[in-house]
Amino acid sequence: MLATTINADTSKAEEQEKVRKVEERTLREVMVKIGLERIDTQEGITVEALLDSGATRLVISSEFAKKQGFKLKKLERPINVRNIDGSFNKEGPIENTVEVNIYYQEHRERTEINVIGGQK
Repeated sequence: MLATTINADTSKAEEQEKVRKVEERTLREVMVKIGLERIDTQEGITVEALLDSGATRLVISSEFAKKQGFKLKKLERPINVRNIDGSFNKEGPIENTVEVNIYYQEHRERTEINVIGGQK
């Protein structure tokens, strides 16, 4: 999300102009380095993650999950994935998750990440 400082002295028209200019800017992807720790072995890796991809959930590719040795956990019910245009994603539904600890700076959070791709 882009933010801009708006002074108390700024008129409503100036405020709206600043907001419009921010919306017109080309948004660039923001990558952050995070740590991922496998729950089963406590082995960790450092990766670059896309911050705020627009996805409603955390996702990881099946290729990456398998390459890194993450233990896949089968979902009881698959999750259908829709693209921004409303069509179903060609990779098919999400059928697995991986349980990890995510580390960013001084923060640690245990979570499940949906595995996308390679389901077919």
